[in-house]
Amino acid sequence: MTSSAADPIYEDVRTQILSGEIKPGSPLRQDEIAKRFGVSKIPVREALRRLEVENLVTFEKNKGATVRQYSEREILQLLDIRVALECRALELAIPNMIDSDFRDMRELLVDYAQRTEAKEWSAMNARFHHMLYEPCGNPPLLGMINDLQDRLGQYLRLLVSTASGLERPMREHDAILDACEQQDIEGAVQTLRQHIEASQKEVAAFLRRGA
Repeated sequence: MTSSAADPIYEDVRTQILSGEIKPGSPLRQDEIAKRFGVSKIPVREALRRLEVENLVTFEKNKGATVRQYSEREILQLLDIRVALECRALELAIPNMIDSDFRDMRELLVDYAQRTEAKEWSAMNARFHHMLYEPCGNPPLLGMINDLQDRLGQYLRLLVSTASGLERPMREHDAILDACEQQDIEGAVQTLRQHIEASQKEVAAFLRRGA
């Protein structure tokens, strides 16, 4: 009974956290959530504990539940994991890419270049990278990449896009796609690695400035 009552609370709060609507470090007041859903605090607590298991929520003594706030070090470590997972996915994907894959990615990049807001860049960037890795034929690997993106959350992905801007990522996206079309696996993977590592450095500098 408790689990079924906790499900909609879990889904709602999780969606708000991943979208950035509830920012990292924000308190999650159980009494307010319970009132909004018309339930006791028991299913609210269960929903928040489930989110804690997913590293989206933390519980602290005398403070209660808050949205997980990653440190600069943790954010950069997550980007390190991106390098390992995504480079392997691209390596596996390139031999399976077909003409329609290249056409669709080119069309997306043309649209991407017309966008003017960091929020749009973030969404288009995520879509482009997904299209790069989708042909890899390794669903568990794709699942791990998606899980990592969820852990970063929209708020942190937006931070990456804000720190990186548009010009450098677009130039590197073109270079990655050119190498893929030429079946240059080593070149594509190396360019992707440099692409993610450049974002990592820009995010580190952005965070050091206290932005």
